[in-house]
Amino acid sequence: MQSSDFRSAIVDYIRQQAKPVDKFSHQPRLYELTRAIGAGQSYDDDVVFAAIRLHDLGVFVGHRPEEPETLAKWDFLGYVMKQTPEILRHFGFPAKKIPAVVEAIRTHQPKDNPATIEGIILRDADILEQLGAVTVLRTVCKIGRDTRFKTFSDALKVLQKNADTLPGQLKLPTSRALAEPRLQVLQQFLEAAQAEGCAAEM
Repeated sequence: MQSSDFRSAIVDYIRQQAKPVDKFSHQPRLYELTRAIGAGQSYDDDVVFAAIRLHDLGVFVGHRPEEPETLAKWDFLGYVMKQTPEILRHFGFPAKKIPAVVEAIRTHQPKDNPATIEGIILRDADILEQLGAVTVLRTVCKIGRDTRFKTFSDALKVLQKNADTLPGQLKLPTSRALAEPRLQVLQQFLEAAQAEGCAAEM
């Protein structure tokens, strides 16, 4: 199978699995960010591409538990790491690259410290998705449908934490430069929301 074939197959699979449907748009945005971050870097784009597409599989409806108590304890990352090799083999992804995909997924969260360039690029891109206008949209749409977000105040607390803590966790200079305008937008939104009384408990 050619690269374009397994890529198309993976995209089609995630398009079918991404529920709620707004979760699908995260992956193409993330891939474009990795291309910007990775400019001038030597890395395996197949690994980054596959890790991007599959890293959130465990948070999709149909893959995660629905009972609140079980969901609160859900190891979405463990689920993704277990499912990824079989999915990639099914779509003809190069077998020798699968461990690198799993490793990039394993270390994609802000708390992690990836040891591979693919992992660093993915992690930085995922952090950038938690800044700017995109993170406002992604967070606000969870109010009322995610047990973590019952009120506007819940969402604003997460957005403020993002603004306060995430920029300093970016690894690459290119990522830090890309973060600057996003952080400015996020801070302006938070200031406006506070001024308009959105932080008050509902």
